[in-house]
Amino acid sequence: MATLNERLSLSLQILKEFQDKHSKLIFTGEGTIGRTHLRRLLDNGYLERIIKGWYMPSFPGREGDTSIWYACFWDFIVEYCNNRFGQEWSLTPEESLAIHSGNYMIPNQIVIRSPKASNNVITLKHGNSMLDITASLPQHSFTEPRFGIKLYPIPEALAMASPGYFQSEKINARTCLATIESASDILRVVTENGNSLRAGRIAGAMRNIGRGDISDEILTTMSRLGYDVREDDPFEDKIIIPFSESPYSARIRLTWMDMRNQILDEALDFSAVKKVDTDDIIMKMDERYVNDAYNSLSIEGYRVTEELIKKVRDGNWNPDDDKDDAERKNALAARGYYQAFKRVRESVSAILSGENPGEVFDKEHDNWHFELFEPCVQAGIISISELIGYRNSQVYIRGSKHTPLNPEAVRPAMKTLCELMKTEDNSFIRSILGHFFFVYIHPYMDGNGRTARFVLNSMLCSSNFPWTIVPLDKRESYMQVLEAASVGNDIRPFAHFIYNLMINDVIQ
Repeated sequence: MATLNERLSLSLQILKEFQDKHSKLIFTGEGTIGRTHLRRLLDNGYLERIIKGWYMPSFPGREGDTSIWYACFWDFIVEYCNNRFGQEWSLTPEESLAIHSGNYMIPNQIVIRSPKASNNVITLKHGNSMLDITASLPQHSFTEPRFGIKLYPIPEALAMASPGYFQSEKINARTCLATIESASDILRVVTENGNSLRAGRIAGAMRNIGRGDISDEILTTMSRLGYDVREDDPFEDKIIIPFSESPYSARIRLTWMDMRNQILDEALDFSAVKKVDTDDIIMKMDERYVNDAYNSLSIEGYRVTEELIKKVRDGNWNPDDDKDDAERKNALAARGYYQAFKRVRESVSAILSGENPGEVFDKEHDNWHFELFEPCVQAGIISISELIGYRNSQVYIRGSKHTPLNPEAVRPAMKTLCELMKTEDNSFIRSILGHFFFVYIHPYMDGNGRTARFVLNSMLCSSNFPWTIVPLDKRESYMQVLEAASVGNDIRPFAHFIYNLMINDVIQ
């Protein structure tokens, strides 16, 4: 007779075979893997119930972890809607614009349009819900390639979005407007509907972002067809943004501009921050290394001690002859941090010698990240190919509603970030936004947080601000202010968080 572990192993194998065959995590019904396997996996914490008849993977001891749900959210929405409505469903125009703009944030309530809907609210996990409404579908359907979400195409979504959306979600709206290549994209929609009011709003919105040529063509063509169109700018402010083939690049640029203004509006007083003489910056960095490494590594969950960090720094870490050293992944992390810190030290020296800080960031951030994991390559834990370039797989941030960019979006987004870093002349803004956008994009599979803190401090040092340590005992607050920026586009809490650390300037 099979043991309990053998039966559980069989159930896990059945689940894996189903997931591999169907390339999805979510599944429905007992018939998928059988009642016995389903109950066994639920009882042992390897599955969680979403709603009646729908399940997602889990791990024992992590039941209720929001990150698993957030990672499965869009898969569930697509599978559930396909199962219930077939191909006859879509997100709203407003939610379609969010997705098109690269904003995959999990909404508190997702609204589904379908002629087969019954106007019901379904309660999901962790405070989320789904409302299905009986409504018509877009004239021309669009299926988003990453998850298979059914959306309004950008031109139709822009035309059908409510006027208030252009003010409440101006970054999403402007990002999508920036991808419109010609007036014909809009004219196909508004002429089919004969909607002069919507045509006037899009014409005003296009002129707002500096695309007057498209605005003029919309107005001229509609007038030629006999429509009385009055141009109406739906935005409250004006921002010029060029045409962008990548919505992610446009989104990074627009969000940077918005957050930059947020920080400037706070009018932070830096007279209370004790600056460091240029000749002493490297020395002060070295003095803070042990404390910095301890806190930065501990924030990421490594169990390190100051003794281990000093051992690595002083060259007494000997994995070839010391069995304890060879078996400790924490020692590899500490060694990698030391190598990366030395590389950052060289970068700061280059900045202090007159190089553009943004140029240094562009050239060196990949090297900082490489050094973090080079000891793992030497130990044979990871292959060197995993450290070449940016990630090629999706990542998720535990406990966060923010989903980092998909792999195809990382490269254009990082290119835009580097351009913005090079042209930003305010070192505090460059440090805050450099750190934030680095973790927002999450260009690597691992090491993003540590690298982002190197970005923060190398940029602070460029204006003689002290190397600032984010202490372990403030980890929760640190994560909360980054979440506020990622999910709510509010950078002010994070800016104040770092500013207060600089003012106090306490070496933890």
